[in-house]
Amino acid sequence: MSPTPPDALLFITPVCKHCPPVLQALGELVKQTKIGKLTVVNIAAHPEQAAEYDVRGAPWVRLGSFTLTGAQSIAELKQWAEWASGDEGTAHYIEHLLKEGDYKHAVAFIAGDTRRLKSLLAIVADPDANISVRLGVSALLEAYANKPELQALLPQLADLSRHFDHRVRADACHLLGQTGSVAAREYVAACLEDENDEVREIAEDALQELGMKR
Repeated sequence: MSPTPPDALLFITPVCKHCPPVLQALGELVKQTKIGKLTVVNIAAHPEQAAEYDVRGAPWVRLGSFTLTGAQSIAELKQWAEWASGDEGTAHYIEHLLKEGDYKHAVAFIAGDTRRLKSLLAIVADPDANISVRLGVSALLEAYANKPELQALLPQLADLSRHFDHRVRADACHLLGQTGSVAAREYVAACLEDENDEVREIAEDALQELGMKR
């Protein structure tokens, strides 16, 4: 079964030069059935609706659960529409927000549905991911330290602690320590024998976080 196409909400202003092409592109995606429904709001006519969604400028697009601002090509909007129809897009969206320096929005997005935390592991598993993005993702996950939301990711983190790249193993080991789970101890202890110095050092710290001494 094909995923259900997302609906789109677009805020525009009469003087916005980027609004007409974004409106045209979204309309075309409706015709292509990439978007289910398009709702357009003129901020000048309905400032109260803009305030409701905390719209600060135009064009402003809500595409499924994703919020996009500024100029967007039809190719970009089509890609976001496809990502908005499945779980894969969550990691791309978080990466987008972090690259834009919008950590606050990323925090709110995760808080809106903490099941989205699992999608962040795709970034943790990518050793070539942008360093600022990796740091941001680590902070987003650390915000759930010792909580069930992070503990639920223990099996995936355990797998990543055996990743071929030491950067991924190091991050996974650190996050295992953040789970606060007794079940994480065996995986962290195994990292004490890692061939990489950094991983071994992080394992030592993680074991202390878990209340264990070597």
